Amino acid sequence: MAQNLENIRELVRLHKGSRIFYRAANGRRKVEERNGVIQETYPRLFTVYIESQQSTVSFSYADILTREVEVQLESNGENLF
Repeated sequence: MAQNLENIRELVRLHKGSRIFYRAANGRRKVEERNGVIQETYPRLFTVYIESQQSTVSFSYADILTREVEVQLESNGENLF
């Protein structure tokens, strides 16, 4: 299936409330890896609650499309994106 913003937005919406593992590029050779829960979805971005830090981070759907963020379901290790 070809990935486009609509497909990505729909998949994230369907997994709202799911526990995930994400890997995000944070600049030059820095990668952030965390576990969290997809908390909210909005037209241009979605938020992930990080329990270990008691904080929320947000990502745009374009971050997934450009592979700046990789998301896996924690329950079965399946790559969402």
